[in-house]
Amino acid sequence: MVSHGLKKKPYTFPGLRKQVLVKNVPLDADESVSESVEHFFLVNHPDHYLTHQVVYNANKLARLVKKKKSKQNWLDYYQLKYSRNQSTRPTMKTGCLGLCGDRVDAIDFQISEIERLSKEIAVERENVTNNPKAIMPAAFVSFRTRWGAAVCAQTQQSRNPAIWLTGWASEPRDVYWENLAIPYVSVSIRRLIIAVAFFFLTLFFMIPIAFVQSLANIEGIEKEARFLKALIKIPFIKSFIQGFLPGIALKIFLWFLTTILMMMSKFEGFLSISALERRSASRYYLFNVVNVFLGSIIAGSAFEQLKAFVNQSANEIPKTIGVAIPMKATFFITYIVVDGWAGVAGEILRLKPLIIYHLKNFFLVKTEKDREEAMDPGSLGFDTSEPQLQLYFLIGLVYAVVTPLLLPFILIFFCLAYVTYRHQIINVYNQEYESAAAYWPDVHGRIIGALVISQLLLMGLISTKLAAQSTPFLIALPVLTIWFHRLCKGRYEPAFTKYPLEEAMIKDRLERAREPNLNVRGYLQNAYIHPNFKDDDDDNEGEEPNEKWEKETVLVPSKRQSRRDTPVPSKISGGSSPSLP
Repeated sequence: MVSHGLKKKPYTFPGLRKQVLVKNVPLDADESVSESVEHFFLVNHPDHYLTHQVVYNANKLARLVKKKKSKQNWLDYYQLKYSRNQSTRPTMKTGCLGLCGDRVDAIDFQISEIERLSKEIAVERENVTNNPKAIMPAAFVSFRTRWGAAVCAQTQQSRNPAIWLTGWASEPRDVYWENLAIPYVSVSIRRLIIAVAFFFLTLFFMIPIAFVQSLANIEGIEKEARFLKALIKIPFIKSFIQGFLPGIALKIFLWFLTTILMMMSKFEGFLSISALERRSASRYYLFNVVNVFLGSIIAGSAFEQLKAFVNQSANEIPKTIGVAIPMKATFFITYIVVDGWAGVAGEILRLKPLIIYHLKNFFLVKTEKDREEAMDPGSLGFDTSEPQLQLYFLIGLVYAVVTPLLLPFILIFFCLAYVTYRHQIINVYNQEYESAAAYWPDVHGRIIGALVISQLLLMGLISTKLAAQSTPFLIALPVLTIWFHRLCKGRYEPAFTKYPLEEAMIKDRLERAREPNLNVRGYLQNAYIHPNFKDDDDDNEGEEPNEKWEKETVLVPSKRQSRRDTPVPSKISGGSSPSLP
């Protein structure tokens, strides 16, 4: 029951590609932020501007709403408990965690708390709406056409490049509302702080990685912990330590890492969930390459090798790594089995969500709403699954030449992962957002990076063999690979980061042909209202699209004729082509 989610209708956002997020709105003593935005876009985009929604700092309001929902949940629990046994009314203590304080009637206390919070929420809503300090210099601007939105989002709006900054707005369910209240100037400072913190996190995480690698060396353990010498000599214990313990310990360390990286991304101030996951994914992959892959190779099986690596010259680094690569093939095989194969099996069985569900059901679930939330399958974690797949891709590229015996393990993992994740995405997970293939440029860049790393390490390995004289000829490999990456980046990346005006105009024409009387103002003017400003009855508004947005696309009649040299009927006009002379 926990392993499968209910299949839902595909989510469609009728105003997709019609919203722009404008930041750094200049403050005017005579106009409010809302009036400034309306005036600016009516003057500069008079034919396409439709409406806008200013951004509020509603974080305090969000905390009050969350607290009220918790109290309402407790009230439902106590009322359900009383309905089952009406002989005695439930009681509770008002102190910390219900462990201390005066004992009172639970139902009456929760009702009074909900009434108090409702009044505070109403006051805070009024304060946020009317207090100029609670209104941020940013707004979601909606346009009548995709063409107008594309022009606005992809051009400079003012002669001063520091104000009226525009960019595409994420769809409403992708917006991370808490970070909208962060001032634009402080975002750069936050990202600098996190960059420094991530550097030291990556650097100092090498210590537990080196410790994990030392576990694979029985001689090192016997030397450092002599009291374990008798225990280690047992064949089963010895095999477990050398085979599975390093991989299991490394996996445990990485579980904590993903949470830390997501917290760092949130602190940086990204405005969408997809951007948060993309940044976490890029850092997680970089961390895996530096610590899990290179760290495992460099640290080797003893701390002495790490010390030798630090003290040698930079020219000897590829050679040292090249020598260490074949020695760590066994570790990566066990890592693939423990982390990859077992991870795929766990994904099919969904053991972790099953255990978490039963723990929540035993300790936290009080009402049916709690049970539904505990059973929610969630979404596929792109910030963890995608870097993991690319790490295995890197390992396969490196060991394809060095230790081909590792390739079947990689191949089996990718086959199992394809079948498993395809099933999970279609039948189990919920789609949390639509990012329009924004991940692909990052994925392409990491694959190219994996190719370059594998080529450099191959050069280091060959330089230690009898074929060292051929190493200089291999320099062409990374050079050509980087050139190919720059070619693809310049040629294809705009397809993922820009929205062509031609495509926008085509979609606008299709929309006008399909819905000539379409009026999206009523939808768009409420789409980007902060969730805590909506009434309880409107909490689910916008989750299910209206039927009128799901009609099939129709072709727009066109007077364009086929070219005279076209031997077949035109697919655009639908008419027959003239006969060839």
